[in-house]
Amino acid sequence: MPIKNRFAELLPEITAWRRDMHENPELMFDTHRTAAMVAEKLRTFGCDEVTTGIGRTGVVGVIKGRTNGSGRVIGLRADMDALPIAEATGVAYASKVPGKMHACGHDGHTAMLLGAAQYLSETRNFDGTVVVIFQPAEEGGGGGREMCEDGLMDRWKIDEVYGMHNWPGRPLGSFAIRPGSFFAATDQFEIIVTGKGGHAAKPHETIDPTLVGSQIVVALQSIVSRTADPVAQLVVSVTSFETASKAFNVIPPSVHLKGTVRSLDAELRSHAMERLTAIAQSTAQAYGAVAEVIHHPGYPVMVNSPEQTEFAAEVATRVAGHCDEAPLIMGGEDFAYMLEERPGAYILVGNGDTAPVHHPEYNFNDEAIPAGCSWWAEIVEQRMPVG
Repeated sequence: MPIKNRFAELLPEITAWRRDMHENPELMFDTHRTAAMVAEKLRTFGCDEVTTGIGRTGVVGVIKGRTNGSGRVIGLRADMDALPIAEATGVAYASKVPGKMHACGHDGHTAMLLGAAQYLSETRNFDGTVVVIFQPAEEGGGGGREMCEDGLMDRWKIDEVYGMHNWPGRPLGSFAIRPGSFFAATDQFEIIVTGKGGHAAKPHETIDPTLVGSQIVVALQSIVSRTADPVAQLVVSVTSFETASKAFNVIPPSVHLKGTVRSLDAELRSHAMERLTAIAQSTAQAYGAVAEVIHHPGYPVMVNSPEQTEFAAEVATRVAGHCDEAPLIMGGEDFAYMLEERPGAYILVGNGDTAPVHHPEYNFNDEAIPAGCSWWAEIVEQRMPVG
């Protein structure tokens, strides 16, 4: 394909951008260097408009097509932030920032969207407008929500929005997608169990919060096994159990539990958190203790729009020869906020046989760049054809 061939030619240049970002990872909203580089590249490409500071440190570029008879505006989004992980890849361009690395491939996503923006700015072979969106703080900060609250969709009159994530274990440059619920809601919770501390040799004089907390951990498993439809996807995991006591002979006055609830349905999401609160409080009460439940709402379920998903799969087939049906994923993705505001689709592109994301040995595979860039460019040219 001509587009894919063009990106093969651009591969060394795009790879250099990606590796520069890899060497200089930034976390959450502190993506100042990355955002400045992105904005500078977009201006160099000749974008019609470049705006910084959207969603704190997000960048938006506007590219107008050769014609605008359609009046359509399509948004393309990439994330820019890294993770607080010490890199163990051993590559020559490894992170120069201790304790930070691009362990999820956002450097690759940003580089691929920059490559697509360069191509689209050169050719403008489409009828309408493209808005390229570079988002901070996908890794837990809700940068997508921040950009939307800053007026992203209305200010640039975006009609549809598309995103992409590399996927280790998928064949290099292949694609997978699914309509409807795709990535899970990512709620978190804390449970503080307060009893009565004392000497471990006199448990009858205490209300042991460690025992109560343990009973709560076990009872919470009934949410999935007995109160949710067996065919529904739901995860309830207690991931931390802490006490104030460090001694062998002290029963502490309280314990602190933390965990996460993952769901792929809004109604089930609400139900799970209601049951979690009820189970924790009633279990504690049965033992004479008190349980305080703190709910930290996370990203919503990411839902691909049916029409845009079908179109995205057709484009992926043009680029790679076929497109697979992706599995349901219990991880979270804050592109969900953008899909709540506009129809669109999110697709996976194969990273090959690499370490998984969020692993200290993970590295984005630069050979996936032509396929990813081509998919974004084809989304624009096929959705907004000239003439």
